[in-house]
Order: sequence, then structure tokens, then C-alpha cells
Amino acid sequence: MTDFSSENRIERGTENGTGSAAESRTICLLNDSFPPVIDGVANAVVNYAKNINAHYGRAFVVTPDIPGGADDSAFPYPVIRYPSIDTRKVFGYVTGNPFAPGTIYNVLQQNPDLLHLHCPMVSAMLAWQLRETRDIPLVLTWHSKFDTDIAGIVHNRLLRDEVMRTVLHNVNACDEVWAVSEGAGDDLRNFGYEGDIIVMQNGVDLPRGGVAEHLVVEATGEYDLPADVPVFLFVGRMKWYKGLRIILEALARLHKLHRAFRMVFIGGGGDMEEVIALTEQLKLTPFCIFTGPIHDREKLRAWYTRANLLLFPSAYDTNGLVVREAAACGTGTVMLGGSCASEGVTDGRNGFLIDSSAESMADCLLRLYENHGKAGEVGLAAQKELYISWEEAVAHATERYEIVLDRHKSGQYKRMHQPRDLFMKSHGKLMNFMGEVQAEAYTTRDDFLEEFLSYTTLVQDYAQNLYDRANEAKTSLENRAVETRTAIETKALEARTAIETKAQETRTAIETKAQETIDKLRS
Repeated sequence: MTDFSSENRIERGTENGTGSAAESRTICLLNDSFPPVIDGVANAVVNYAKNINAHYGRAFVVTPDIPGGADDSAFPYPVIRYPSIDTRKVFGYVTGNPFAPGTIYNVLQQNPDLLHLHCPMVSAMLAWQLRETRDIPLVLTWHSKFDTDIAGIVHNRLLRDEVMRTVLHNVNACDEVWAVSEGAGDDLRNFGYEGDIIVMQNGVDLPRGGVAEHLVVEATGEYDLPADVPVFLFVGRMKWYKGLRIILEALARLHKLHRAFRMVFIGGGGDMEEVIALTEQLKLTPFCIFTGPIHDREKLRAWYTRANLLLFPSAYDTNGLVVREAAACGTGTVMLGGSCASEGVTDGRNGFLIDSSAESMADCLLRLYENHGKAGEVGLAAQKELYISWEEAVAHATERYEIVLDRHKSGQYKRMHQPRDLFMKSHGKLMNFMGEVQAEAYTTRDDFLEEFLSYTTLVQDYAQNLYDRANEAKTSLENRAVETRTAIETKALEARTAIETKAQETRTAIETKAQETIDKLRS
């Protein structure tokens, strides 16, 4: 781990003699993107949260909501969403409202010990308010070349300069600043930041080692990949600044020299149509495969395992995560010498370094055609020397958290007081107060509803009791009516039977007397 200041260098986990966590901590992770929005930084936040909760303490994520809402139930930690506006057609991302009432209160209810910011844009304004409201340390990880990102989105020079100044203010508001590589730190220096920088690498969420042969066949078998033809691979956004022109023009040189190959592009992006058009123009279409994005990590591992080399001549990326993903599977990479992706790489040992030209890449590949085992040797060395898991990366970060917390407690961080500090502190406290009032209102409302529901239950129980008693009375009356009707019917039957019997007896007696009279007259 390197300090970019001219005054000193700091080695990871050695300050104060230890880097171990003294107690369980609660870490608040803030970023402008999070699944279902997927990018490299969102993936980093997911892995930070996962490993902090597994090995260090407790983490939760704060991120803008997305239109239609997001289902965060799959994450085993809290995800706090705050209101946003849909700017995806303009920026590719939603834009959160860092001043939304209730957000500060909701976050502080989680009792964070430390704020870890992963984007110096909107999330930074929210983190700034949280830091000023609760007085807890704020760490920023600088992941990307934000100047390039901003220039690609904001074309008006005056507006672009103002956005960059705002980003720099946000960075200066942090207590400690990390960069994912030395190159990322250099980029932050070029941005205008003059404070200390700690290099804290990101990890890889792929396990060390390739996948089984049958899984490779299952993932790649539908494509034309002859066994004796080398497979070159590119993984990432289909953007020209990733060095795609260098790749295609280098392959065109190989094709003219009758060298067989298959080139597989995995990813999507705004320049895809132009890349395909250049592929056709260079007559490389029969030898190039465009799979589109692959989100299934096991399928991606299969492609890394199948490839002979990863081609990644990008000067844009600050970390070169795909280089380490390929290394995890024992696949070496051809990359630009001096790029962030090439940090820790020795040419011909654990990677291949080239100049930023198609000619240089073509020459490198041609040499490998003459030395068939070299790519495999370099891939195994990359697996041994470049691979770092997320568990290891986050372990280094949590060691540093303890140093940050100790420094903050002892007052060692000298903040650059800015005119915006007062606003952030005042607004943060106001939003927290409004959140408390809103929470109290909700509590009062809930208490009233509870009492109302309790009273309603009593009324319902009383009404049910009356209903049950009425039913009982009705049943009793109906039973008595049935009994009375039965008794009357019985008495009537008995009376009728008696009358019929008496009538029969009378008729018999009359008939007897009449017969006796007749008999006397005859005699």
C-alpha cells in the first residue's frame, strides 16, 4: 500500500503495530450505483458488504432508489434507498437527491462507526452531511477516471469545469482517500487533489483456478472454436477508449500473415455498432465472436479458462479487474506498459506489456505463435502473483479502518474547512431533526392506530357477543316452538284417537241394540 504524498509512505496494517479489528464495527457503504444497476464499483460495494458482514462486523449500503423500486430482499444486510430522478438516458445512471428529508435520519439509525464512500458525486454530498451531523470519519475510494467520465457526459466547458470543482470539493471533504491502484492515485493528483492517498486494491470475486473441461464445453460449445486455433478474449464495455481499435488492427495484421485465431468479445456498450463495422471493414468477421454481456460468473470463468490470452490494451481503467479475473483462471494478459492494469506486471513473466499501437500488439502475438508454451507459463505466474481475492482485499481495508478510527478519535485528521462545511452541517442536522419529527409523527400515528384498533376490537367483541346471545335466544325460541308444536300435535292425535275409539264403541253398541231389536221382532 503506497502513500502518494511526498512526505511519507504508509504500509498496510503496520501503523500502531497492528491492523487487527479491536471490536465489531458498523460500516456505512455509499455509492451512486448498486444492483440491479451493475458496474465495477457496484460490484466492489457488494463484495465489501458481503465480506465485512462475514468477517469484520456489520455493513449496510446507502444508494439511490431506481424507478419502479428495487428488490433488495436477496441481500443479507440493510440497503437504504433514497429518492432519485431518472437520468439514465442522459448519464446511464439515476441521480439521487442527497438532500431528501428523512435520509439522514434513516442512515444514522443504523449507528455507523465509519462512512466508506465509493463515488465522489451525489453520494459524497450525502456522506458529507452524515459526517458533519454525527462526527464520524469519512473514507473515499477513488475507483475510476472521473475526469474522463465527466468529459464524456458534460460537453459544455464551463459546466464541466464546475462539476469537476464540485467533485474536488467532495474529495477534499473526506478524512482519508484511497485509490484502487497507483495509476488511479496519479489520476486523482491530475484532478487537483493534493492530500495523502492510500492504495487499497480491489479484489476478484472468482475463485483461484479454472473450471472443469465439461463446463468449458457447456459454456463455449455453440461457437466455432477449433481446438488447434488460439482464442483471444476481451471482456468489458465496448468502448473505443478500451483499446478496441488496437486489438482489431493488430488482428488484421495477423490475418494478412495467415495466422489463425478466434477473437471473442464479451460485453456491450455504446460503441458496439462501430466496433462491428470496423470488424467487417477489416474482413475479420469470420474470426470474431461478439457474445454480448455475460452476467453468469461461472460462464465467464469458463471463457477465461478457454482463452489462451486476454487482450486488454486499455489506458482508461484504473484497476484492470479483468486482468486479475483472467489471472484467477490461469490466463495471461496483453496490456499497455505503464497502464494501471499493468501494475505489478513484469513483461514476459506474469503478463505481456506493449506500446499503445496495433503494431506492438501484433508483434507480441506473433512471438507467441513461435513459442506455444509461453502464454501458459505466463498465465500460471499471473495466477500466483496477480490474483487477490475479495476476502483478502477487504481484510486489508478493515485493518485500515481501525487506523482511521484511531486517528479520528485522537484528532489527527486536519480537515480542510470549506465554505460548504457549514451548509452541510446545518442541512444535515436539519434533515436529521426533520427525520426525528417524522419518526415521532409516525410513532404517534401508530400509537393512535393501535388504540383505535384496540377500541374497534372491543366494539367488535361486544357486537359479536350480542349477536351470539340473539342467536342463542332465537335457537331457544325455535326449540320451544318445536316442542309446543309437537305437544299440540301429540294431544290432537290422542284426542282424535279417543274420539274415533268412542265413536266406534257407540256405533258398535247401536248396531248391537239394533240387532237385538230385530231378533226380538222376528221371534
